[in-house]
Amino acid sequence: MIQPVIAIHGGAGAMSRAAMSPEKEQEYLSALESILTAGQAVLARGGSALDAVTEAVRLLEDCPLFNAGHGAVFTSAGTHELDAAIMDGATLRSGAIANVNCVRNPVFAARKVMETSKHVLFVGEGAEAFAKEAGLEIVDPSYFSTEARREQLLRVQRETPEAAVLDHDGQAMVARGQPAPADPLDADKKFGTVGAVAVDAQGNLAAATSTGGITNKQVGRVGDAPLIGAGTYASNKTCAVSTTGTGEMFIRMVAAYDVAAQMEYCGASLETAADRVVMEKLPTIGGKGGLVAVDAQGNVALPFNTEGMYRGYARVGEKPVTAIYR
Repeated sequence: MIQPVIAIHGGAGAMSRAAMSPEKEQEYLSALESILTAGQAVLARGGSALDAVTEAVRLLEDCPLFNAGHGAVFTSAGTHELDAAIMDGATLRSGAIANVNCVRNPVFAARKVMETSKHVLFVGEGAEAFAKEAGLEIVDPSYFSTEARREQLLRVQRETPEAAVLDHDGQAMVARGQPAPADPLDADKKFGTVGAVAVDAQGNLAAATSTGGITNKQVGRVGDAPLIGAGTYASNKTCAVSTTGTGEMFIRMVAAYDVAAQMEYCGASLETAADRVVMEKLPTIGGKGGLVAVDAQGNVALPFNTEGMYRGYARVGEKPVTAIYR
């Protein structure tokens, strides 16, 4: 009998311990734990892995601490472009949307694409029209904005105007006498994707990923999160994976699928395959970040090659485990 389990991530990046107060650390850990508890509850009452990852990612989207949905980062034009994907390991059905700015919960739109459309990926106006037709909650784009994210954009544009900002050493800012960032993983250059993976009591796997992109990104850019095989993948034969990091590198490495492929073709364990992708293969092209993964036996892997990654997992019947640093 499989013990159902869910794992989540809320982004990876450079550690800035000087910016970290015990209160701020607890705020993040508490948010992760409450979201894990909600996903765990879905599995505990016999719910599907699909429902569990959908609920976890919905809550991550609604939490302004993370870069997805409410609290999404700004593009170079001061707008929001949201992406999401979901995949069912039992059937390999999947759905994704990219570059939307009015769908409150992009993960719901991705799931509607999977369940009611013959297609996998919708983008921009077409994705928004699909979501409206599906009856999903539509909001004014200002709903996604927070003052902290706007200040982040202005700071990045002032300090590194050409950069689409990914990773940053908060310690260096403090050493230069600049104010410490409020985010324990420097939010200016944190890989802000959220995601969830789960295996349910029936042995079915699922993965979902959602993101607001990267601060100051060029309008129209799409990263790995909504791309099946790059940022999101699930197959009952192997594992479910959700990634966070330098999206372009994860796309080039087809990172999420690579974990599953090593398990299927080489007989690698989940831990070995996930570690190889994150710690050995991605760094060869400058890929930074991490992933969360579960396999059909309920094993969990949460590797990352940055200083920290917001992460956690919860097995049914056990207390959730959360962490930020190594």
